[in-house]
Amino acid sequence: MKNYSLEKILDLNKWQNLQDSLSQLTQLAILTIDYKGNPITTHSACSDFCKRVRADEVLSKRCQKCDSRGGFEAVCSNKPYIYMCHFNIVDIAIPISVNDRYIGAIMAGQVRLSDEDSSIGIEQLHTSPTGMTAFNKSSELQNLYNELPILPYEKIEAISEMLSCLCNYIVDEAKNKNYLLDLYLNVNAIKTPTGTSPLAMEQDITKLKSSLSHAISNVYIENFVSKKESILSPIIEYLNVNRGIMLSLSDAASLVHLSPGYFSRIFSKEVGMPYSVYLMQLKVDWSKQLLEKTTLSVTQISDELGFSDPSYFIKVFKKQEAITPLLYRNYIHI
Repeated sequence: MKNYSLEKILDLNKWQNLQDSLSQLTQLAILTIDYKGNPITTHSACSDFCKRVRADEVLSKRCQKCDSRGGFEAVCSNKPYIYMCHFNIVDIAIPISVNDRYIGAIMAGQVRLSDEDSSIGIEQLHTSPTGMTAFNKSSELQNLYNELPILPYEKIEAISEMLSCLCNYIVDEAKNKNYLLDLYLNVNAIKTPTGTSPLAMEQDITKLKSSLSHAISNVYIENFVSKKESILSPIIEYLNVNRGIMLSLSDAASLVHLSPGYFSRIFSKEVGMPYSVYLMQLKVDWSKQLLEKTTLSVTQISDELGFSDPSYFIKVFKKQEAITPLLYRNYIHI
């Protein structure tokens, strides 16, 4: 897994030039990071306001929390995530993945919404009373804030989709080149038969990987794909949208206007397992994705998925996977 990296996909010098051009065209500040959150490019058009804020030791910690949460949401949904930082500035996190493996992201934004779009309900990831106090006391910060570009939400959304399409295109093109074949051969220590052409090997390997990918499925999710009209569909949708909430059985029942007892019986009958077991399976599956695709700590993952105590999360994970989350992460990165 270590061989999956943006450096294998991007010519960083050419990408930096493209990033700079995109920044000029869109009016957004843009930065590309690897899966650990480390920048692999220089920040294109970083605003003076954000430079000033990030230079402050206290305020910069809020910025880092926003970046981390924004990246987390983008990884979970595997699509661009538009959000507000602690200063009500619009930012976007756009994940870059290869074969469902998160390898980095484009972080863009540092713009304000136009007045007519100011009431749009974009999630603000963090609030910072300390930051707002500093802002209100500093004419310098206020002046720099007023210099930030103003864009309508519709344009911000269109730019995020464009950047996402660009990322997907670059990844798809890279898959068709020898780097993926070399990666696969190195990871799996395959010995190539004499006389086999590189193109034939790549085609065979691509077919094999595709077959394996399609063979992997999640049984309890498939159950609901085939039961689109199920009374429980709103619950499944709610759980997938609100991954950070630990939804109790009684609260789940109220969402579909059923008594807890009747809801429990219906759920077990349709899904084939009790609601509590299903919920924990979902939480563990999501945690495995984060352990594989991010560098979030076990405690951070526990918090993001709504567990009240990391030790309880570890206990649930170990019960289902027979190993601890940390051992799982070490195993999949061998």
